[in-house]
Amino acid sequence: MTEILLGQHWFFWMTLVPLGAAVVAFLIPQQARWIGLATALLLPFFALAAIAATLTAEVQPITGGGWPTPLGIELRRDGLALVMLTVTAVVGFIISCYALGYFPARGHHSSRARYFWPLWLFLWGSCNALFVSGDLFNLYVTLELVTLASVSLIALEGGKAALTAALRYLFIGLFGSLAYLLGVGIFYGAYATVDLALLGDIITGTSLDHAAMALMVAGLVLKSALFPLHFWLPQAHAMAPAPVSAVLSALVIKCSYVILLRLWFEVFVSLDTVAVGHLLGLLGSVAIIWGSLLALRQERLKLLIAYSTVAQIGYLFLVFPLARNETMATAWVGGVLLMMTHACGKAAMFMVAGTIHHTAGSDRISRLAGAGGPIGVLVVVFTLAATTIIGLPPSGGFFSKWLFINAALVTGQWWYLPIILSGTLLAAGYVAKVLGWAFLDVKRSSYPVIPWVMKWPPLVLSVIALLFGLIAYEPVQIALLGAPVSGPIFMEAGP
Repeated sequence: MTEILLGQHWFFWMTLVPLGAAVVAFLIPQQARWIGLATALLLPFFALAAIAATLTAEVQPITGGGWPTPLGIELRRDGLALVMLTVTAVVGFIISCYALGYFPARGHHSSRARYFWPLWLFLWGSCNALFVSGDLFNLYVTLELVTLASVSLIALEGGKAALTAALRYLFIGLFGSLAYLLGVGIFYGAYATVDLALLGDIITGTSLDHAAMALMVAGLVLKSALFPLHFWLPQAHAMAPAPVSAVLSALVIKCSYVILLRLWFEVFVSLDTVAVGHLLGLLGSVAIIWGSLLALRQERLKLLIAYSTVAQIGYLFLVFPLARNETMATAWVGGVLLMMTHACGKAAMFMVAGTIHHTAGSDRISRLAGAGGPIGVLVVVFTLAATTIIGLPPSGGFFSKWLFINAALVTGQWWYLPIILSGTLLAAGYVAKVLGWAFLDVKRSSYPVIPWVMKWPPLVLSVIALLFGLIAYEPVQIALLGAPVSGPIFMEAGP
């Protein structure tokens, strides 16, 4: 009992500390950066403590206030929640360090720091609350908090383009949330509960259930920016300040996807999801090719990375058609591993692009011609981060794609193999485009001076993303704690 309470203690703190720090940072703006950094230092230790407490006790839900389900607000402390809390803590800490240099305490843009830190901490706490939520309505509330904080952070850059991107993000987010909420209302009206575990046990598979599923999937797909509903993402990610772009691509996009993953494997199990799964797989496949082709055409580095995110989202949605009875664990682990590695790699890429823009005055790829000195080093860091996006060994991106290929072969869905291969080659193409410009034989008269706090954070994340495959066993085992899947991860394909 003591171990369970300890695990509950850490889960609450990981949500309450950043939310409380956001309020303090807003009230004391002069100390906001140090409040943010102190919070960022604490959360990785809280995540490790939560993992340790969970590993020593039986995995089971906990409820706030001691009220039993379905009256109490249920919190999850399963493997998926633990993995996402840990990834968010690590990536959030490194982004916070980077933001210290990007948002200086003094100077022309120092006013942005006053609002960045409380908004970022509020977003961080909302993400953590979403990852541990165990009922449909609480997931809706936390998702809305994430959306509102994200919109404010995008608008932080100022200017017409950023405000337009923020408003588009707001309207799309609200529309997606409304569709999701309508589905929640249908389920509650039919079964008088919004608890995920209870709904999974009592759903009967009526036409009304399928209508609710369609609404919720459509709303979450829109908020996840899956093709062809991705039109709002590139501008929002490219126009935001670099730390915000890193947060949006690495963490925020994963929030709606985590909800869909929970619904698919826990609530929609008794529904006929084969056709919907194939539709999501088709859209994901088109997203991989379309996003990669558009990335190849971009002249700005941040837009290239943003369209690369569109392609990577497509890979995540291959989980749903590949998760058959015998390959559920394979697809589940592949999706979770890809979320972890993508968060590290894509955050590092956006930070590199932000540093180049911050110091050179532009993120146009052509401006990298003859890059050397600090900028040349940053291009190397960008390439290291891109290895997991391409899917080169020993990165976690390689192993997640390998799991998808294994699931496709076992289930006989061979048509996903050329899609995965084409996406890999196209990703190598747009990374090679950046390197091609950077290594042109053009002499520069001088090189900008880059603060160390804007160089080391992306390097650290790049190395983590590159070497993730070598340490993937431990996070994968944690992700499987209390997971709604079972069976072997790797399987042999039939003749």
